[in-house]
Amino acid sequence: MYPHERSLVARLKDKPFALVGVNSDKDMEKLKARLDEEKITWPSFRDGSTSGPIATKWNVSGWPTIYVIDRKGVIRAKDVREKQLDEWVDKLLAETEEAQ
Repeated sequence: MYPHERSLVARLKDKPFALVGVNSDKDMEKLKARLDEEKITWPSFRDGSTSGPIATKWNVSGWPTIYVIDRKGVIRAKDVREKQLDEWVDKLLAETEEAQ
């Protein structure tokens, strides 16, 4: 999963795109080591558990859960991966360019 996310971030570095992570790690030192090990360069928030405040508010019942959110803040897709994720992101970027 992380290799695909890294390639997506690299491919879209000059586009209006953001990848944000949320994790359930309790141990901050282990989390930091994991972020370094996986070369996670995007923001990643620590929620503390699968019943933490972020997971609860967003109805996350398991990891990973992926939400694709458009420029207006509307969830357009959930739990898409790899090719489907790329297709959604490209579609939303095209919509953004058309709106400008």
